[in-house]
Amino acid sequence: MTIIILTKNEELNIERCINSVKSLAKRIVVIDSASTDRTVEIARSLGAEVFEHLPFISHGNQFNWALDNIDINTTWVYRIDADEEVPEDLQNEIKQACILHANDDVTAFEMRFKIFFMGRFLYHGGAYPFRKVNIFKYGKARFNEILMRDDVMIMEGHVEKLLNDCLHYDFKDLTSWILKHNWYADCEVDTYFKQDKANEGIEMLSEDAKKRKTIKNKFYYNLPKFLRAKLYFWFRYYIQLGFLDGHAGFVYAYLQAYWYRVLIDAKITEREWNNIRLNEDTLDTH
Repeated sequence: MTIIILTKNEELNIERCINSVKSLAKRIVVIDSASTDRTVEIARSLGAEVFEHLPFISHGNQFNWALDNIDINTTWVYRIDADEEVPEDLQNEIKQACILHANDDVTAFEMRFKIFFMGRFLYHGGAYPFRKVNIFKYGKARFNEILMRDDVMIMEGHVEKLLNDCLHYDFKDLTSWILKHNWYADCEVDTYFKQDKANEGIEMLSEDAKKRKTIKNKFYYNLPKFLRAKLYFWFRYYIQLGFLDGHAGFVYAYLQAYWYRVLIDAKITEREWNNIRLNEDTLDTH
């Protein structure tokens, strides 16, 4: 199996990630985006191959570049984020599944994720279990390249679900979380205004990813701006029992809804206003 990790300043996370996948890997490859910390040094010290690829356009674009340029010669490819850790029970399940399905029409595995946030794992509020496809047979899948849609598109075969959890740790602080999600918000807004691409490749996604995308595009974004963020918070915190995760559950739901989702709506409103001004200025010149 070839393990691929995309990085940018991940010195706090990368060692834990690499050590958790060593038993799975024939190769561990880091695709770095000009890190200025010790990410590259740590990765190389742990036996990973490091490639730098710029400019960074999107996670999907970065990963597809890796698929096309690092000479993969293994049956399976596993894209793992630097802030994820594969515990022993999941390691064993992955090994067995890859052997069992090496020569059949199962071409990808979808795994469950458990998020560690503000000192505890989250089990409610829609945070658990989050599912996504990260492991697939080389040549049978690619990532789409829409800015906020780096889902795996399965071009052939079908997806098998794994039972054990991958752990999502991020030892960076809330400032880093906010900065990252501000960038995510810009990506989300760009995608929002490119509705012709919103459902690109949806028929090749896993059922969970397809459902998430359909709900967002056909339901959530048809609700009134700003009200939908409030409804989102109420749904996750009360209906999906996010309050059972204590202070961490409240902060997570609040930031996801009243900060991140409100920020997206504010940026959408700003973009619409700027487009109106641009059109008015264009008309005034004629």
